[in-house]
Amino acid sequence: MVKLFSFPNPVNETSARIVAGGAALMGTLFAATGSGWVLAVLTYGFIARVLTGPTLSPLGRLSTQVLTPLLAPLMESEHRMVPGPPKRFAQGVGATFGIVASALFVSGAVTEARFVIAALVGAAFLESAFAVCLGCIMFGWLMKAGVIPEEVCEECNNFSSRSLATTSGQA
Repeated sequence: MVKLFSFPNPVNETSARIVAGGAALMGTLFAATGSGWVLAVLTYGFIARVLTGPTLSPLGRLSTQVLTPLLAPLMESEHRMVPGPPKRFAQGVGATFGIVASALFVSGAVTEARFVIAALVGAAFLESAFAVCLGCIMFGWLMKAGVIPEEVCEECNNFSSRSLATTSGQA
C-alpha cells in the first residue's frame, strides 16, 4: 500500500513531457467542446498522478511503459532524470486547476471552467514543448522563501534559478 501511494524520484523528463502533452491535448479538447467527460478524465489523471505517480494514471502508464520506451531508440541522448518533488507539486497545481474547473462546470459556469483549463493547457504546453515546468519553478520559489522545507528536495537547492537559466539557454 505504501508503494501504491508514492511518487517516483527521480522522474524521467521525457515521460513527464509526454504526460504534459497528453494533458494539453485533453485540456484543449475540453476547452473546445465543453465536455464534462473529458474534464473528468483530465482531473482524475492529475489527482491520480499526485497520489500515485503514474501507477493509477492511464496517461502516466502509457507514457512510462509504452511511449517513452518507444522513443528511446530515436533520441540522440539519454533520458534526463529530474527531481521528483517539483514534478509532484506541478501535478498538484494541475489537479487544483482541474478541481476548480470541475466545480465551475457542475455549477453551470462552463465558460469559466474552459478559461481555467485554457490556463492549464498553456502550462502543460510549455512543459511538453519546451521543458519549462511552471509548477517546478513555483516549487523552487517556495523552497527559496522557506515555505517548502529544503529536506523535501535536497537535490533541488537553487532549483528555480537553474530552471530559469536552462529555460533561457544560459546553462
